[in-house]
Amino acid sequence: MPQEKWSKGLDQHSETLPRNSRKGAGSTSEKPLDAKTLRRLAQNREAARKSRLRKKAYVQQLESSRLKLTQLEQDLQRARSQGLFMDCGGVGGNLSPDAGGAMFDMEYARWLEEEQRVMGELRNGLQAPLSDGEMRGIVDGYLSHYDELFRLKAVAAKSDVFHLINGMWTSQAERCFLWIGGFRPSDLITMLIQQLEPLAEQQIMGMYGLRHSSQQAEDALSQGLDQLQQSLVDTIAGGPIVDGVQQMVVAMGKLANLEGFVRQADNLRQQTLHQLCRLLTVRQAARCFIVIGEYYGRLRALSSLWASRPRETLMSEDNNSCQTTTDLQMVQPSHHHHHFPTF
Repeated sequence: MPQEKWSKGLDQHSETLPRNSRKGAGSTSEKPLDAKTLRRLAQNREAARKSRLRKKAYVQQLESSRLKLTQLEQDLQRARSQGLFMDCGGVGGNLSPDAGGAMFDMEYARWLEEEQRVMGELRNGLQAPLSDGEMRGIVDGYLSHYDELFRLKAVAAKSDVFHLINGMWTSQAERCFLWIGGFRPSDLITMLIQQLEPLAEQQIMGMYGLRHSSQQAEDALSQGLDQLQQSLVDTIAGGPIVDGVQQMVVAMGKLANLEGFVRQADNLRQQTLHQLCRLLTVRQAARCFIVIGEYYGRLRALSSLWASRPRETLMSEDNNSCQTTTDLQMVQPSHHHHHFPTF
């Protein structure tokens, strides 16, 4: 038998021998493991087994979600082919809430795809030797692109206003900064003042004035929404239940006002973008839209990274959550938190 084959066979044979026989019958170098070590080894094996099960469940969940998304896309495509899409004579207002929200999500995904194309035009326009008139056409096209988003949201609010208010159409990170279904115009202006420097003195004064008027409008809407919520609580639980049906009728009428709040908030957001374009030069306006687009692109990328982090990281975070929460409570500042804009 050749030496290589003989050595391989010996190695395979040695693997089948009991562990205490591989060093000879009389060997005493290996000592029996104590109870603590055996328990640790058992815990490691159990942790590894659970990790494999979690990974398997996670893969199955992803596959199930992919299948559901594919089915939803097919259903929506079938509805669109039959003329039941959002911009067909206001049909979206007659859709069920689930269908209306899902259809808006589909339209919003297409809006994001189109945004990438228009963002490319803005970047190319800033680099190319275009006239102000040519650049204005590109900027106006991007502004119209945002107008289309607000139109889609107005239609969606008629079928499922909660879908918009809860931000289910946005990424996880964007939802942290949501205000009545979108961004706070005053916070958007604050970010742009920092990013668009240098600005002329008159432009700076105009930007600060626009931010102040936006803050006043935001405060009024926020107070109105708070009053609506309190009124809804009083209607449902504020007195003895005499006629439950009548209470629900009154409560439904008050909930219907939510659509008006979303519409007014979107009108404020839309006016802010148009007024920014009037305050800025055409090339400053182009940079303004690029800054906004890149900001939300980074928020969406952050959300993707957060959603795809390893499951083992989640387990370690759970083990430290109590201590972390305590630490945060100890150092939590008492001043008002700054809200960043989100669409």
